[in-house]
Amino acid sequence: MILYPLIELQEGRCVSLFRGRLDEPHFWHVDPVEKACSFAAAGAEWMHITDFDAISGDFRNHDLIHEIIVAAGIPVQIGGGIRSIAHIDNWISEGAGRVVVSSLAVQQPEVVKHAARANPDQIVVSIDVYQGHVVGEGWREQSAYLPSDIVKAFDGVPLSAFVVTDIDADLEESEDSLALITQIAGETKTPVIARGLSRSLDDLSRMKYVPYLTGAIVGRALFDHSIDLAEALELAKPEAEPKAEFL
Repeated sequence: MILYPLIELQEGRCVSLFRGRLDEPHFWHVDPVEKACSFAAAGAEWMHITDFDAISGDFRNHDLIHEIIVAAGIPVQIGGGIRSIAHIDNWISEGAGRVVVSSLAVQQPEVVKHAARANPDQIVVSIDVYQGHVVGEGWREQSAYLPSDIVKAFDGVPLSAFVVTDIDADLEESEDSLALITQIAGETKTPVIARGLSRSLDDLSRMKYVPYLTGAIVGRALFDHSIDLAEALELAKPEAEPKAEFL
């Protein structure tokens, strides 16, 4: 299982949101570039960045994200406010390893399919779920689609992954959220990455054994020190297969 340390940006600062509420950010007093470099130094293979300002059409974090890509030296997948082929092409040309789309996949799936075919293994579709339905526009607009509808719509498209977020998840509902991830992972051959369920090493331990789940995004827990990244990376490593002894 691959761990993706998460940096969420608002007004050039690292933040965490509760259930996607942009009006109630929790700001972390750390430098985003230094934090990204610390993730790489700990051994992370990938990193995930979400630009909350871009969701509302404010691209003030663009240069900062580019600096993180260059400084961290590990592949970065970027999401937030990606609403056109031009946005996708721009980030790929600037060195993003993958581009994550959410609302665009719901509203204009053919555009996303075209982008995925033009950029195989570089487009990620984010499936954000609230009360059983897919939501968009920064988690503010609920659609009529079920998660399975999105999975089916992109069957056979060369996506890099689906990122699945259960927005309604909290500590008491973690088992239901794990069931959702398990269901979606079993419905597609595209790799599935879980977001929002990694609050402790125990959570990561449970996810490690979900069939077909290939990764987990870890955010707030790295900032409030509920999870030590080096320990989490060690936990996520595949277990060595037993070797047969030959006489």
